[in-house]
Amino acid sequence: MKNVIVRTDRGPSAAVTDALRGFGVATVHEAMGRRGLLHPGIRPIYAGARIAGRAVTVLSHPGDNLMIHACIEQCKAGDVLVVATTSQSTDGMFGELFATQLRRRGVAGLIIDAGVRDVADLTAMDFPVWSRAIHAQGTAKAVAGSVNVPVVIAGQTVRPGDVVVADDDGVLCVALEDAEATVEASRAREDHEADKRAQFLDGVLGVDLYGLRDKLQALGVEYVDDPGAAQPSTPEEETIS
Repeated sequence: MKNVIVRTDRGPSAAVTDALRGFGVATVHEAMGRRGLLHPGIRPIYAGARIAGRAVTVLSHPGDNLMIHACIEQCKAGDVLVVATTSQSTDGMFGELFATQLRRRGVAGLIIDAGVRDVADLTAMDFPVWSRAIHAQGTAKAVAGSVNVPVVIAGQTVRPGDVVVADDDGVLCVALEDAEATVEASRAREDHEADKRAQFLDGVLGVDLYGLRDKLQALGVEYVDDPGAAQPSTPEEETIS
């Protein structure tokens, strides 16, 4: 396979990424038909981070971060760096010095199917990272890879220019051609959930709102009283006593 660094401006508008960031992973995932999630082994290194941006992809040899160095000049403000390896790795391929370079360029965060280190520094910098592992193991800069090519990361194909959304619930890839429609579907879902939330606050139960009592009955679920529990007294019994 030829090793390349592809220069490209392919990507979504800022309005699309801003909207998807606001909706968050769970809502967008449901809105797009429960597709696009990366494996839950990719986790944030600290809680509370929330990003969405154009994917800049890196395909690296495990234990080698040469191509991360090579990709940085391809990154623009708002981008999300997505790093995959040709085979499984937990080595600490990314740390504070990389984050300093990316922060200077306005990069929104990192998704990496390998390890990271300098976690305390990354947290203090408020630089968002989702990784497979936290591991101090050092890496080399010796083996060629590629930048801005399609990669498979944690079970999902991510292409350069696709939208990556990440928060405490995980990481999601939205294909660029689906991004605008996904914004509209997410907005509709959020409006629908707001209506349900209002009903729940009024005391309506999900089992009634979703019409689940008939389903429970059809599945053979029965309501029975605990024979060992004291039965509530009737008004007539309370009058006699």
